[in-house]
Amino acid sequence: MRVLIEVLHIVVGLLAALLIAALASWSYPLAKHDIWLVTYVAMAAVVVMGVGPMRRAYVEDKAKLDTPRADA
Repeated sequence: MRVLIEVLHIVVGLLAALLIAALASWSYPLAKHDIWLVTYVAMAAVVVMGVGPMRRAYVEDKAKLDTPRADA
């Protein structure tokens, strides 16, 4: 479950970057190329920064699934 939450955080970050870039390039068309270049770099940073929390969430989920349940 935690992995899904982390993936959703990354997806929301990417969608927010896309929305901001689309609005910025619409409002200032002369800098459209530069705006999208910065957006792609920011999107890559969002993904890279999400890898660590996703790995930790995977380890926590796996540990939770591997522990025996008391009611079983």
